[in-house]
Amino acid sequence: MADRPLRADARRNREQILTAATGAFAERGPATSLEDIAREAGVGIGTLYRHFPTRDALFVAVHRAEIVRIAERGDELLASHEPRLALEGWLVEFLEFMHSKRGMAEVFRSVMSSGENPFLDLRAETTAAAERLLRAAREDGAAVEIDAFDLLTTLHGISLATDDPDRTARLLRFLAHSLTGKYN
Repeated sequence: MADRPLRADARRNREQILTAATGAFAERGPATSLEDIAREAGVGIGTLYRHFPTRDALFVAVHRAEIVRIAERGDELLASHEPRLALEGWLVEFLEFMHSKRGMAEVFRSVMSSGENPFLDLRAETTAAAERLLRAAREDGAAVEIDAFDLLTTLHGISLATDDPDRTARLLRFLAHSLTGKYN
């Protein structure tokens, strides 16, 4: 049986829960109280559990929404900035996103313990966003000689290499310079 579309109030409740959970997970980590999330969303705990039967289900929904958002952000930046600046801005935002996931390794392990990766299908979205940004920068004259997958791998490496904000900023400036020919 196909899922029926949510009623407007149920859709609103779901979005309020996702918004509250996104902030709570970022601020207090993945072990934050689901009761607190429900309270911050302005719904009862039963409503939270109707939408997200487990903590892992809520975490997956939050993380999926964040991945979609970071992929969409590339197009927004391209629409409002010259391509090289859009690429640099996206690199910063993507790395900030990666850093926000520090300390959540245990919940990621729990989510993937079934042997499936609930985020795998979204890899194509972030890769496509990176590729659009790289292509636009190339068309704008940047001598970009990296593909999207290698760029994302490099960003993951930087996010794992250091949690020192100054060092992260230096590494990101170095990467941006190597991609765009500018070192800010």
